[in-house]
Amino acid sequence: MSDAIKHECGIALVRLKKPLQFYKDKYGSAFYGINKMYLLMEKQHNRGQDGAGFASVKFNVQPGTRYISRVRSNKSQPIQDIFAQINGRLNAVLDENPDKKDDIDWQEENMPYVGNLFLGHVRYGTFGKNSIESVHPFLRQSNWRHQNLIVAGNFNMTNSKQMLEELIELGQHPKENTDTVTVMEKIGHFLEAEVADLYLKAKEQGFNKKDASPFIEENLSLKNILKRSSKNWDGGYAMAGLVGHGDAFVLRDPNGIRPTFYYEDDEVVVVASERPVIQTVFNVKIADVKELERGHALIIKKSGMTSIELVLEPKEKKSCSFERIYFSRGSDASIYQERKNLGKFVFPEILKAIDSDISNTVFSYIPNTAETSFYGMTEAAEDVLNKQKTAKILEGGKNLSAEKVTQILSERARFEKIAIKDAKLRTFIADDSSRDDLVEHVYDITYGVVKPTDNLVIIDDSIVRGTTLKKSIIRILDRLEPKKIVVVSSAPQIRYPDCYGIDMARIEDFIAFKAALELLKDHNKYHIIDEVYIKCKAQHGNKDADIINYVKEVYSLFTIEEISGKIAEMLKTEDIKAEVEVIYQTIEGLHKACPNHLGDWYFTGNYPTPGGHRVVNQAFINFYEGSSKRAY
Repeated sequence: MSDAIKHECGIALVRLKKPLQFYKDKYGSAFYGINKMYLLMEKQHNRGQDGAGFASVKFNVQPGTRYISRVRSNKSQPIQDIFAQINGRLNAVLDENPDKKDDIDWQEENMPYVGNLFLGHVRYGTFGKNSIESVHPFLRQSNWRHQNLIVAGNFNMTNSKQMLEELIELGQHPKENTDTVTVMEKIGHFLEAEVADLYLKAKEQGFNKKDASPFIEENLSLKNILKRSSKNWDGGYAMAGLVGHGDAFVLRDPNGIRPTFYYEDDEVVVVASERPVIQTVFNVKIADVKELERGHALIIKKSGMTSIELVLEPKEKKSCSFERIYFSRGSDASIYQERKNLGKFVFPEILKAIDSDISNTVFSYIPNTAETSFYGMTEAAEDVLNKQKTAKILEGGKNLSAEKVTQILSERARFEKIAIKDAKLRTFIADDSSRDDLVEHVYDITYGVVKPTDNLVIIDDSIVRGTTLKKSIIRILDRLEPKKIVVVSSAPQIRYPDCYGIDMARIEDFIAFKAALELLKDHNKYHIIDEVYIKCKAQHGNKDADIINYVKEVYSLFTIEEISGKIAEMLKTEDIKAEVEVIYQTIEGLHKACPNHLGDWYFTGNYPTPGGHRVVNQAFINFYEGSSKRAY
């Protein structure tokens, strides 16, 4: 993605099912769980670079001994920072107690972070906040083990204000108005309620206060707690939590918007936001890693027993297609093929743009994340060229000489590496006054492969704002002096804000929206903007379920091609000599490429939850009123 968009968050959970001595004997270290957590988090650093956090829980320690450890960082390399801190603490303890290097029981009792249950998180700040207080996991402390709660997640709630009000009605006084805090406090409230009910049952059965704790821990129902706390949640989420005595859970939203995968054998239970991460770190086959079904929770009891429990009634599956296009690691078998298909399915439009002249076209991609869709585009180009060569041979028939046949067969589509990002330069750019001049040089280009008679086709995984294209990429591509530059987005036009975890909250940032506004002006139809605003304002105070997405009317008068044409016009500045054309993937092509992941609200405006309609409604009102505040 040439425009920087903040990514999803990522979660990692490891539950060791054997005593720590087992891992020391088999793998050479009682730090096996910590090492695996480092790998799980590092291989998900693509999902979050603003902050990272790690928490561990010990099972078998005496009262008065610390059994929960947590470390968080918002440094520039947060994952490396937290594990440097962990390693520093571990090495310091061992240096002070050299005779305990092989005493696993002592290490478990006395060393921080050495535990049986681990939770990690990598984060992008959706709200733009990057203080250490905003970094997961969050900890809700208690003097009772079974009331300590650690929570981390990949999520965004559209109704955090309503959730805050519900907490206030319960008599609480939340310390922050963020969805992370309200989610944790909601779970914590019903955890306390569940514990209170079990304590009464323990008393009825004759348990004293001390002996009631094991009874509560054994009978605690995380399913009940999650059912009660998530009842009114509206959003996309993969929520993970640890309870201080050793139970754990991971809950996925009813539409399956946010991804969650897990693996279990007789040694470990593992959860991560991406399947290939688990495959790589634990060297297991694709079939061994399961996807957590929407609306279900993976429950892990302290005993080691696991179960998949229905918490919320599953709704229509709307897993985020943007995950597939851009955010997730491309090493996932399904995602890799889907991205190739995105490049392949958009090729017919590319062929029109170059008048089927493959011989005089150079194909490339920018940035590196678009490489896989580029491969799909190249396969489609080769298929078309082969058909063209076959037609030439058949047309020539017996009159073709061997030399001519060889010449026809030797024709190749031209695939080149045209642009290379200079990462060091990008990190240097900090001064807004000189940014535009420096941004133009973020990419180096390959000279000598594009002729003045050539089309230059560049595929991008998605075009959101178009800022980098206009200020940098098209300018530097024009230096190669092609006759035409065709910019291709493997994703459809992004027209509506996201509200489930991707930081795309302001509708006026999208170049497709800007293009629609310009078209309305061109056609003397800008009054539609006033009409949509009136309709949106009239819905203020309505229940989310009753809100209609009237913002669709902004786009309704124009075809995809008309909006793409206006975008090309907006991207081409006066100093650009080449003709510029912009092509976007169709919605049909997206669904064909990603048939099992139909979440497309940022393209279509069809939000999977009622809160999404309220968010797009508010985003448009904010735009119209000139407010820079977020819509959620």
